[in-house]
Amino acid sequence: MEGTKRQVVILSLIESMKNCGSWCGETHIQKSLYFLQTMIEVPTEFDYILYKHGPFSFELRDSLGEMRGNMLVDLNSRFPYGPSYRSTETGKALVERYPKTAAMYQKEIDFIAQHFSNLGVAELERLATALFITKEAGKVSIEERAKRINEIKPHISVDVAAAAIQEVEKLVKEFYATSA
Repeated sequence: MEGTKRQVVILSLIESMKNCGSWCGETHIQKSLYFLQTMIEVPTEFDYILYKHGPFSFELRDSLGEMRGNMLVDLNSRFPYGPSYRSTETGKALVERYPKTAAMYQKEIDFIAQHFSNLGVAELERLATALFITKEAGKVSIEERAKRINEIKPHISVDVAAAAIQEVEKLVKEFYATSA
């Protein structure tokens, strides 16, 4: 996906997340976009690695910085939690100039926003890591994937990891059932 269209998807996600009550910190954007790209296969083409708090894209972080430099997004200080992102008037105008791109992925964006906007960082980490390991491991049992998550992130117990994997599988089924 070309850079401007990717920015439209990011801006649309931020707006949808805000509409669902998210304060849109970088972690929420990172994890929500990871689910949008990986679980639902919206082709934003960001590279993600498994990092301290789950899947993370340095490329997405750079894009957010570039979007801030181009005045498409702004940061609001949210003491003591850190900044939150919001679309600027320039960002909203960009989305309006690309209505086909915004409309093409809006159902997917809204699904992700509805399911992830109000989750805490720890829950986002568990779920995103569960999706990452599921994609990496392929067709292995939930128990094997849960053990792998626990090996990588010992603060996530095997039982909690298994529950996160089951939640991700449930979300995948829900999305595709509503898309049919």
